[in-house]
Amino acid sequence: MLEGKKVIIVGDRDGIPGPAIEECIKTTGAEIVFATTECFV
Repeated sequence: MLEGKKVIIVGDRDGIPGPAIEECIKTTGAEIVFATTECFV
């Protein structure tokens, strides 16, 4: 479903961090353009 797509990842410091999402997305064949972890207060 994501193969060949470009992905932007915004993780949450108190939830699921960006690197964890990035590892999952890598298995789909999508291209990760930007990944970060932010703090939403």
